[in-house]
Amino acid sequence: MLDGAIKIPKISPIEARLHREITGTLKSITLSRSATGKYYASLLCDDEMEAPAKPTLISNVTGLDMGLTHFAIKSDGNKIANPRHLINASHNLRRKQKALSRKKKGSVNRRKARIQLAAVHERVANARADFQHKLSRTIVDENQAVIVETLKAASMMKNRRLARSIGDAGWAGFITKLEYKAAEAGSHLVKLDQWYASSKSCHCCGHKMPEMPLNKRLWQCPACHTDHDRDVNAALNIKQQGIFELQAAGLVVSAHGGLRKSVSQTVAA
Repeated sequence: MLDGAIKIPKISPIEARLHREITGTLKSITLSRSATGKYYASLLCDDEMEAPAKPTLISNVTGLDMGLTHFAIKSDGNKIANPRHLINASHNLRRKQKALSRKKKGSVNRRKARIQLAAVHERVANARADFQHKLSRTIVDENQAVIVETLKAASMMKNRRLARSIGDAGWAGFITKLEYKAAEAGSHLVKLDQWYASSKSCHCCGHKMPEMPLNKRLWQCPACHTDHDRDVNAALNIKQQGIFELQAAGLVVSAHGGLRKSVSQTVAA
């Protein structure tokens, strides 16, 4: 690595635009080429700094329920809108795909049309990654422990009506970003068992509904008569279960006071 350039054996130094200062000892460089013809170099450096120790006394905990109408629902009731990057770009993608299909195979114009189509896909991917990086950074900075559900996106995408929306959300990429940012910041990340019934259970009394169809967004617990917002109730259940698992691991969690009713509490006659 030279000043403003990357030195690769057997060729001249390649000028590069560095988006951050390089600190530590350079261990390796990985070169990659995007579909639009752009070259990227990923630098692995060792800064010889130990990762911060995770706290044993936890006071700030949040539970996250992932969704499609809203990208994420926090246990404090805040809902993060789903930006739907791919769906919003679908009209432009359709035009570029049709333009590509009309070009003669092997022609220069077909190569140009392919690059234009790849550029739209690249912008969608970059916008999604930017959104997820900023959101995951905010969540990790605000909490000492983050509780998430384990989602099997590959199985969920077998639903043909929801497959495109699920793929567009990119939940797996978001959880991966949360995971390494939490490790870097010394925060806890708890991933619950995929079979945990967060949506079907009442967070107030624990009553479990036999069924909970996707179109049922508001429901009342038949046991304690609490009205629930489906997503907020699920986020609260995720938070409670995560606290139990943290305590089972020997950690002290003082986050019980933040629980809230998901909609309202009604009194039985």
